[in-house]
Amino acid sequence: MKHRSMLLRTSVVLLCAASLAGCSTVKGWFGGDKKKDDGKPNEPAELTDITPSVTVQKIWSANAGKGEGRSGVRQGPAVADGRVFAAAIEGGVHAFDLQTGKQVWEYRPDKKANVRLSGGPGVGEGLVVVGGLDGEVIALDASTGEEKWKAHVPNEVIAAPAIGMNSVFVRSNDGRVTAFDAASGERRWFWVQEVPMLSLRGNDGPVLGPGFVFIGNDDGTVSALSASDGRPMWEQPVAQPEGRTELDRMADIDGTPVLEGTTLFATSFKKQTLAIDAPSGRPMWSAEHGGAGRIGLASDRLVVTDPSGSVFGLDKNSGAALWSQPALARRNVTGAAVQGDFAVVADFDGYVHWLKLDNGEFAARERVGGKAVKAAPVVADGIAVVQNVNGELTAFRLQ
Repeated sequence: MKHRSMLLRTSVVLLCAASLAGCSTVKGWFGGDKKKDDGKPNEPAELTDITPSVTVQKIWSANAGKGEGRSGVRQGPAVADGRVFAAAIEGGVHAFDLQTGKQVWEYRPDKKANVRLSGGPGVGEGLVVVGGLDGEVIALDASTGEEKWKAHVPNEVIAAPAIGMNSVFVRSNDGRVTAFDAASGERRWFWVQEVPMLSLRGNDGPVLGPGFVFIGNDDGTVSALSASDGRPMWEQPVAQPEGRTELDRMADIDGTPVLEGTTLFATSFKKQTLAIDAPSGRPMWSAEHGGAGRIGLASDRLVVTDPSGSVFGLDKNSGAALWSQPALARRNVTGAAVQGDFAVVADFDGYVHWLKLDNGEFAARERVGGKAVKAAPVVADGIAVVQNVNGELTAFRLQ
């Protein structure tokens, strides 16, 4: 059924709310409340004062329209060619100048169509592509916002499409990846991975390599597909979906894997991170730290966040833990990005945190509107851009 996948994911939250005492990790991933940490193990850690060691300058803010609210789609911006592209469920698609925040163009779907834009945007090859909660796929001209073509997939799209090799690759919430011709929107092929009975709400987009499409799956595996025809090339487990219950077995890879050269890095909700030789699928190393969100990539290390809210710095060559920062426990910490010599994460209360890459200590903290941030920050040209669940965008530069 069309909404079966969404309902199964939503059931995770309902199960937790229904009194499963061992569900604090899952609850921490989906959301917390704003009560102070008074020693109760399931409440978000209270932030303590820090002495900033770097000056963070807020350079602009803008609004992409009514945001995701409680839908759990983790909408975040994309940056390309000096522009920030952002979508909102009821706000259409907007393009802003990266340096100034000035709006360049705006696209609004026909109101009669009731399109709720939830997936993306993805940017590439002169296109901006977004997906909808009813399976819509809309491609726009990146320069003008003019609609180029529309297509459809059988389930909701809550991940950013990937664009490259003259194709648009759309991952929908039923485990399907569909390739469309970038020029015409004609469907080229599709591939389906079975979705577990229970998984986290959300997923992330594919990552492209020469001739490959790499997918992080809800069962804890990474799949490599041929970009030309969708043929499976290899599959590698990052974490095993083991445990007595469906909750215990959740091993989602909900952050887009990161490709650097020929090495692919992926991290799982089961607190496992794996480095993979991308052409062959051969594991290179495994680390017992990680989470479902995106990986921050620095010159010599990775930054991952785990379901409890701890942030880890991992050696890129071995996976060894270089440091950990546990002070954001149960604050629904996003995936990480890297800005200069700092890792950047955000939390459920709208705080953005900068951590030193060399030791994980807090370097700065700012707030963006007091609303939750669920998508990982995006960094380009030295500027970090954050989008909260109200569709508000804020850009920061380090002094």
